[in-house]
Amino acid sequence: MDKVFKALADETRRRLLDRLHEQNGQTLGELCERIDMTRQSVTQHLAVLEAANLVSVVRRGRERLHYLNPVPLHEIQERWIDKFERPRLSVLSAVKRRAEEAMTDKPTFVYVTYIRSTPEKVWDALTDADLTAVYWGHRNVSDWRPGSRWEHVRLDGSGIADVVGSVVESERPTRLVTTWGAPENEGREDRFSRVTFDIQPHEDIVRLTVTHEDLNDQGELADVSGGWPAVLSNLKSLLETGSPLPQEPWLVPGH
Repeated sequence: MDKVFKALADETRRRLLDRLHEQNGQTLGELCERIDMTRQSVTQHLAVLEAANLVSVVRRGRERLHYLNPVPLHEIQERWIDKFERPRLSVLSAVKRRAEEAMTDKPTFVYVTYIRSTPEKVWDALTDADLTAVYWGHRNVSDWRPGSRWEHVRLDGSGIADVVGSVVESERPTRLVTTWGAPENEGREDRFSRVTFDIQPHEDIVRLTVTHEDLNDQGELADVSGGWPAVLSNLKSLLETGSPLPQEPWLVPGH
């Protein structure tokens, strides 16, 4: 947490975060266009933000795209704000209302979290039907082979799937890529989005990066921006403590 406060204490770094909030997924060159500073200096500031986990980087070909990562801000909110008052501060509201961003052909939402676990356990938590039922409120059902169908099935015994898709890539335990869509849109690939889970060992913990792209509209972006932080917080709690959060995070007021 010290790294987060140190990063936020600098005006230039706050301006860089503002630029990413206005338009997420920018290259170094794009960020430098609106900052009166050399590329080397901007690179150094970005390194501080990345070390604090406030910025995450996704490679797209030869480009490095920078994304605002709300995880540390959520942790600050839970530790110091939610205990005393529920109204959101403007910066946290801005992070949560990323649905206001203009849609682009770049990955729309990137979320990074660190989990004290192993890559194999994180993979199983994402793909095992019984484990997903514990922390996600649905069962993720598939054989997880490339080309196979997968379903996000309700727990009420109805067998109804609220999300369906196909497995694009499956490399246990490091990378899983799936398409996502409503059952009624099957056969209309233009209505399906794409989710990538990248699982990387990071010293004695795991860095989990979720990239959700090809969203159809602002409504889907709003759902994604609020949904993934809640689901992944519950996953993190399950793997680190053996139990999900005491209340489903998506039912907490403000989510």
